[in-house]
Amino acid sequence: MTSTTLSTYTSYLIVNRDMKSSLNSVANQATVSRESKYYEENIGKVTSVDEFVDDYRLYSYAMKAYGLSDMTYGKAFMKKVLESDLTDSASFANSLTDKRYAAFAAAFNFTSSTAMAQTSVQENTLVKAYQSSFDEEQTSIQAEVDYYNATIGSVTSVDKLLSNSRATAYVLESFGLDPDYTSKSYLKQVLTSDLDDPNSFANQTGNDTFVALAKAFNFNADGTVNGGSAQTADQKLSLKLDYIYNKSTFPSDLLADANKTYWQTKISTMTNVDELVDDNRMVEYLKTAYDINVQFSSSIKSLLTSDSAAEILGYTHVKAMFNFQSDGTIAAGNAAQTAAQLASINASYVTAFQADQKDTVDNAIKNYQTRIDEVTSIDDFLTSNADDEDEDNDDVTEIWDVALRAYGIDPHEVGKTKLRDILSSDPDDPDSYVNQFEDERYVALVKAFNFDAEGDISTPLLVQSESVTNDYASDYLRTKTKLLTGVEKTEAKTAAEKEIGYFQTQMQTITTAKQFLADERLVSFVLEAKGVDSDWVTTDDLKKMFASDLDDPESYVNSLENKAFAEIVASFNFDTKGNVSSDPVGTVQQRGDVLTTVNNYVQQTLEEQQGEDNEGVRLALYFQRTASDITSPYNILSDTALFQFFKTTFSMSDYISNMDTAQQADMIENYIDINKLQDSDYVTDLLKRFTALYDQANNNTTSPALAMLTSTSSTRISADTLLAVAQLSSR
Repeated sequence: MTSTTLSTYTSYLIVNRDMKSSLNSVANQATVSRESKYYEENIGKVTSVDEFVDDYRLYSYAMKAYGLSDMTYGKAFMKKVLESDLTDSASFANSLTDKRYAAFAAAFNFTSSTAMAQTSVQENTLVKAYQSSFDEEQTSIQAEVDYYNATIGSVTSVDKLLSNSRATAYVLESFGLDPDYTSKSYLKQVLTSDLDDPNSFANQTGNDTFVALAKAFNFNADGTVNGGSAQTADQKLSLKLDYIYNKSTFPSDLLADANKTYWQTKISTMTNVDELVDDNRMVEYLKTAYDINVQFSSSIKSLLTSDSAAEILGYTHVKAMFNFQSDGTIAAGNAAQTAAQLASINASYVTAFQADQKDTVDNAIKNYQTRIDEVTSIDDFLTSNADDEDEDNDDVTEIWDVALRAYGIDPHEVGKTKLRDILSSDPDDPDSYVNQFEDERYVALVKAFNFDAEGDISTPLLVQSESVTNDYASDYLRTKTKLLTGVEKTEAKTAAEKEIGYFQTQMQTITTAKQFLADERLVSFVLEAKGVDSDWVTTDDLKKMFASDLDDPESYVNSLENKAFAEIVASFNFDTKGNVSSDPVGTVQQRGDVLTTVNNYVQQTLEEQQGEDNEGVRLALYFQRTASDITSPYNILSDTALFQFFKTTFSMSDYISNMDTAQQADMIENYIDINKLQDSDYVTDLLKRFTALYDQANNNTTSPALAMLTSTSSTRISADTLLAVAQLSSR
């Protein structure tokens, strides 16, 4: 019996027909298994590029995984590759023609400084909450006003008022008093005082606030009311205006309306300029309306009563808005302001108030966004604007005030020491400091930042690291624009960038596998970035994949033929329960990249071992694996193995390497339709042509067809022929 050498194509088919088994066989080889285990156990301990390249076992393993073994000696060169900023198209790795280097750099996270006080999503969420807080404040204040006005009409005694804690709080807060620290019995004595009696309780307090509080109601000494009304309409209005004024923390529309009403009410009964300058709220209104920059009440009085003083101070136009005489009085028959003057000051006030309202919010947000990017610790966060050198920040809201307001926390209820302890707490630890308060506002505040237990900024706890989401974004863009040109490419890029924006933003909000799988847009993005048609994968399949144990070779995701699914699952920082986990965060290589590196290493080893018996098989396997990534003839020219495949497939002489590069590229395009390399049938035809011509050039085997024609009865059909027939029969 004669033996026949298997053809290159048949040898290729033997390996490729069950690639999963072929790869598993290699992965289980003692040497491969040992090196893979070493890599998986030690790559997470690396903290710098120098550590990495100095550990030869780790470094050479990774270099081989990405087909760069021949450059293992070039440590200095590879350090530059690993230290490249892949978001910069001009960076070292991106400037290299051979894209294997950029792929190698993308598998690691040596350059990204991922520690940050807030991610963009955390910052945007806080800013939006801050902006919303102003509307919420107005709504809350108006709700209390409406409640009180609807309630006070039925109050017929002081006891009935004080039994209603919500109404009582409204009254006290209208006068700037804290309900938590004001005794109801004390308040009852104030409200039932006879203000005409100098010895009454309210008068004896010596406190104008309590006297004014007693004046706001009509309770008798026994706590009853005459005529069934605790307050007149004017008293209710006055209380409302005071409540809005004292509860407002920013220049809201509600406050503007209240201030206008307050001004109109007071100015209409005013008989002397002293009544105006002695009322701080009136002075504020006047200063806002006309942008008056004088500090002393005496100066305000002068510019309102003296033409010369008004001229010297530059406020003659303000003086003209009032009818005060030089002694501060108002002539008989006149009012402090005419209807026209009143309309004018109100118009000026509204214009100035609205500008101030917008500036207050916009400046606070701008200052916050500028300063939060510079924060490296809680101490930085709690540093006052006033501490900044060469800047006049006195009127800018402190960034911690912005944060506290965003989560409904009054700055007066938490000191800096307490705030520092809260922000350095672990919100997921039920025994941590922040959870002792049992207050979700504080928990939400802590989760809005990324401070560690020492008070320093740390890596954000994300479902995917920033480097991984960037890799997915790059893969998605490349997939969506591959082989396109001109307008089509521009439109595809625009559409892809929109999806990338959504992906990068939304991924920062995902905390569970369930959340991720519920977002079809995110799921499709991830699958398509890895070259998987989302239409061919069901939600149930994905649920089983994400529920799989990646460490169990028999788990569902590991049993799939396409290893891309396991790599996708591994790229997420989910624990066994499907919740985001901090374990994989902060290493130089994320779990998904580790798995990809190991898979690549096994693939490279398989191809190398096949090449030891038949170099043609190695080249065929390599071409089959990389063909769909070829988008230009220059991809072939820059890759020694692909160029050798091309030359063999089309019987090209090695002398073509001496041709001009552009001429070589033109030649490749004349022989290979780059666009068809996405078509598996076209790739198979090229593989058949390559293997046949490789065998012919290397005298590897006799033609199966010729062997059949010349066979005798004693000649058996070769295994080569049987396999070829089996392949044809299976179609």
